[in-house]
Amino acid sequence: MGVELEIPEQLGWVRRAPAGRAWLAALPQRLASCVDRWGLRLGPAYDGGMAALTLRTELPDGVPAVLKLQYPDPESAHEAAALAAWAGEGAVRLLAHEPAWRALLVERCVPGTPLHHLPPREALGVAVDLLPRLWLPAGGPPPAGLPSPAGQSPAGAPPAGSGSFTPLAEEAAGWVERLPGNWERAGRPYERRLLDAAVDLLTGLTPTQGGQVLVNQDLHAGNVLRATREPWLLIDPKPLLGEREFGVVPLVRGAELGHSAAAVRYRLDRLTAELGLDRDRARGWTVGQTLAWSIVEGQVFPEQVEVVRWLLDGP
Repeated sequence: MGVELEIPEQLGWVRRAPAGRAWLAALPQRLASCVDRWGLRLGPAYDGGMAALTLRTELPDGVPAVLKLQYPDPESAHEAAALAAWAGEGAVRLLAHEPAWRALLVERCVPGTPLHHLPPREALGVAVDLLPRLWLPAGGPPPAGLPSPAGQSPAGAPPAGSGSFTPLAEEAAGWVERLPGNWERAGRPYERRLLDAAVDLLTGLTPTQGGQVLVNQDLHAGNVLRATREPWLLIDPKPLLGEREFGVVPLVRGAELGHSAAAVRYRLDRLTAELGLDRDRARGWTVGQTLAWSIVEGQVFPEQVEVVRWLLDGP
């Protein structure tokens, strides 16, 4: 039997598409099934998530956890695999996973304060320490599975080898293909030169990448939380296999640590210098992915477009 639940306001956008309405209709039953399978005691939902229903919960032994029911978008399809690969090193632990429901049970960060509550310069220092720990080389051994709280089989995530995650090259080809159409359908909301520059950069960067590692296209300062097991832990990864220069993109563009031309360029300069990355390549990936993510379901995000202008028009 399903359960009643209130959908946070930030998830309201999914009602605009048939797939979103179908997902919302299935949520109560999936939630009830998770409670039954894993013996959960549910708490309130978190505000702020735009691609999942995320709820506070407790395991049967009273340990706090988080239950996440994902919207079935391709970017988060391998979240469980990434968490299993990191095995709690710099990221929350995956406790259980049901792929058919897109349901994840993960460690809860306590107190859970986002990284952007720190001064920006201090927050970037945390990121510089964290990122290299997360850049696991492609083709490594499969992660050791973590037992579920009900003593079932391991979490069910795919192995950490190259076949488990979408290559950045494949994702970038999709951006190049979709960018012109999205721009036209949204009413040409920004200058053509931005579109042309992004397509050119993505086309040139893709075949010339360096060594492939596990990167996260959504590692911004709101997705790193204060914890007790480690000082800071990553949540909500959208993993890809790509070069390290791509790994700083979300932090460079993210408004959480300041939204201005100077702030964006400072983050680009500092992250690439301290992590030993090619600045031009990191800048190019930031332009390409930021513009690709600037239009979602016809909705335009002007702050993303501003970041692209600042990076193209400045040093």
